[in-house]
Order: sequence, then structure tokens, then C-alpha cells
Amino acid sequence: MKYIREKKIYCGDYLEVDIIPRARTEIVQKGKRHKKKKLSAPKQKNLNEKNARRYFIQLANTNFDKNDLHVSTTYSDDELPKTIEDAEREIKNYLRRVDYRRKKEGLDPLKYLLVTEYQTEGIGETPIRIHHHIMMNGGLDRDVVESLWSRRKKKGVKNKKSIGFVNTDRLQPDEYGIEALSRYLMKNPKGKKRWSSSKNLERPESRNNDHKYTKRQVEKAAKNSEDRTYWEKQYPGYWLTEFTPVYNDLTGWSIYLKMRKNDRENKT
Repeated sequence: MKYIREKKIYCGDYLEVDIIPRARTEIVQKGKRHKKKKLSAPKQKNLNEKNARRYFIQLANTNFDKNDLHVSTTYSDDELPKTIEDAEREIKNYLRRVDYRRKKEGLDPLKYLLVTEYQTEGIGETPIRIHHHIMMNGGLDRDVVESLWSRRKKKGVKNKKSIGFVNTDRLQPDEYGIEALSRYLMKNPKGKKRWSSSKNLERPESRNNDHKYTKRQVEKAAKNSEDRTYWEKQYPGYWLTEFTPVYNDLTGWSIYLKMRKNDRENKT
């Protein structure tokens, strides 16, 4: 026997809702609410691209908005790291310099999501075309952020040498937050990529409810894709941005919703 589970995932100003059929094995007593819990990154061994991309987007939307930055960095030919580990040390040193400068200016500690992309060639798998993308909290002047992608030529010498090209832009969220940029950063190119984050990021939270919908209600709603007012009544304070019904011969209908807080600031 199956039941319908509603899983709400809170991502800052954004809400995702999974309404999915489940086998009646783990179910709480009727009327008892599940506790809200923090989402964890999927384990690498069990990770598929879809789940990894979705968690990355949720993490980005939970922590970053229009006041924050997207930084892209590359290496000049004479600064190109010999290994991907060298590149990761270089970018972490850069992030430490940014964090130090933030503290010096009385700003909150650095928060970031880092994606490193690269390709390999040759028998030794030499990394080429290494570059980094960083989402970070705002506050520092963009010229300052870019100037820190450099190092001293020699110890004790004040003059610094640029490591390579760097560009900083403000994030531009839309009704889906910064999903478009997140998807671009998590795309599946011919090369390889690694991503990491600062430990001070706020994790998305989720809460399950096993008694809100019946199978008949879900089927009716799935077939009436134009009734956005129904969903906005179910989740007051949010407006619907995406409705995705999915049918499976074995389990029946599932519904996936994306919503955004319905306040004046978000509507402008």
C-alpha cells in the first residue's frame, strides 16, 4: 500500500516541494508532524548528476542573493599550475586573502561556493585550461576582490604580479534565484570539475508531511497544470514559479513545485 509524501525544502526566499508516492514502511502517526531538518550533501559514492546539481542550486539559493558576487579566475601561461592540487592550493590561498581583507574592513567572514573546472591531456593527465568560479558574499569593492588575484613577486617586495585574468560581477537572481548560474557552473562539460564550499554556509532545511495529500488529489492536480492558484493557497506566502507533474506506470503521479516568497522586495 502506498501513501503520498510532501517534502518541503526551504532555500532562503525559495521553496521546493516534492509530492511523491511512497511505500508504507516509514510513516509517522497521523497528526504527528515531522521535524524540520538540515539537508546534507549527497554522498559522493551514491551521487548522480541530477541530485548533485539540485543540491548545489539549493545551497546557492539559500546563501546568496543580489548583494553577492560571482568571481571568475584563470591563469596566465607562466602561472599555470602543474597539478589540480596546486590549483586548489592557489585558489584557497586567494580565498584566505579575501577573507583577511574582509575582516580588516570589519565585514562578516567570507562565505563561498567554489567550482574548479579543468581538462586533461597526455599520458600523465596534465591539467589544462584550469579556471575557477566562486560565488561569495558581497561587501568588498569589486576592484579589491579582483586585485587580490595576485601575489608578491618576491618576499619583502610590495609590487604584486597578477596570477591571470579575473572578473567580478554582481549576482543577478530572477524568479528562480540564481539557478541559471548554478546550472551553468554544474554543467557536464568535456572536462572535469570539483566543487567545495566554506563551512559557514547555511544548509537548506526540509520537512516531510505524510498526510497532506491523497493519491486522488495528486492525480487531479497533476492533470490541471494551469491551476496555479491552488498551489498558492496550499503554500501561503509563496507564488508558484514552476510546476512539473511526472507519471510513472508503477508508482503513479508525482509533482514537483518551485516557489518564491511573495513579498514586495521579491516582486520588484
